[in-house]
Amino acid sequence: MNRLIDGLFKLFELFIVACLAIMVAMVFGNAILRKLSDYGLVLFGGGINVSEELSRIMFVWLTFVGAVVVARENAHMGVDTLVARFGDRGRRIAMTLSDALVVLCCAVFFWGTWRQAGLHLTNTAPITGMSMIWVYGVGFIAAIGMGALAVARVVRTLTGRLDQRELDQFAGEFGDDPNSIRAKVE
Repeated sequence: MNRLIDGLFKLFELFIVACLAIMVAMVFGNAILRKLSDYGLVLFGGGINVSEELSRIMFVWLTFVGAVVVARENAHMGVDTLVARFGDRGRRIAMTLSDALVVLCCAVFFWGTWRQAGLHLTNTAPITGMSMIWVYGVGFIAAIGMGALAVARVVRTLTGRLDQRELDQFAGEFGDDPNSIRAKVE
């Protein structure tokens, strides 16, 4: 199961890289086409209108899929200066409460996306004409992805299967850094 999840997240990372590369190519290409039109060489009407809209849509997808990847790596912002001062039990309690709030927020986010889905199915983007559900539908992926990660971590915490490394990462300690907060507290 872990290999399947690792493979899925590798696909997410490749997707993010592809979105970023395509966005750079489209925006840079449009900038060049516009600059060339300033010198009288007009290609593709001085720019490709679809590229602006598609790059915005890709940025939204990159951001939300990236949030799921970052959630798996425990790299979202947190108040680790406070949590680092707790012992293991306090960290587990703080992690469980934090993850419960994340699950609640993901449920609200999913519900809001669900409620708006019908509207976005019929709305179309002005240039490409694609359904706006392709933009806002990424909320389903983000809510399910981050919510599932948080639920899994709560289950691991409550069943005693949470490893020390993950607990230390929650407190802002990454690796065997002798200057880490835990080393200073101990």
